[in-house]
Amino acid sequence: DQANALEKNLNESDEQNQYKCFLVMRCWHPRAIKVINDVKLYAPEEVVLLPLYPQYSAATSGSSIKEWDATCKENNYHVKTSIICCYPTDNLFVRAHVEEIKKKIKNLENYKLIFSAHGLPEKNIKKGDPYQWQVEQSVNNIVKNLKYDNVDWILSYQSRVGPLKWIGPSTDEIIIKNSNLG
Repeated sequence: DQANALEKNLNESDEQNQYKCFLVMRCWHPRAIKVINDVKLYAPEEVVLLPLYPQYSAATSGSSIKEWDATCKENNYHVKTSIICCYPTDNLFVRAHVEEIKKKIKNLENYKLIFSAHGLPEKNIKKGDPYQWQVEQSVNNIVKNLKYDNVDWILSYQSRVGPLKWIGPSTDEIIIKNSNLG
């Protein structure tokens, strides 16, 4: 639905060019290997990669971009390619979150906002991955743009797997600690 809406919007706003959106998933279908031939048949002048992750991580956007590049090389496909990297503090992104939060808390007197982002191993962050910093920038901008005094909020991270130390605090720990919220 998002790809169709974006394609429609682009084509309605620019009558001189024709746009086509292709959906490619990193860990689900359709994978790049299944989409590359459709892109080649369309024969665009340029491919614009738009990861739907607002914050960049080598494990998410980076991995998806790397797979697309490898698939292009394996299929001898060479076309100008650009990337819309990340948009952790984009005004429209922040505003969309602010509007949804305001709808949910409109009639509440007592609440705590728990921002839960996907986690990463700490070693990724220590190697320079900007993900955690960008998530923090997103959350800080959203809270600031709520324009409420003394908003009670916390940022946590979810989906830890394996024995590595992950960034935190973890969402499950926050939920248990604040179990009186429910």
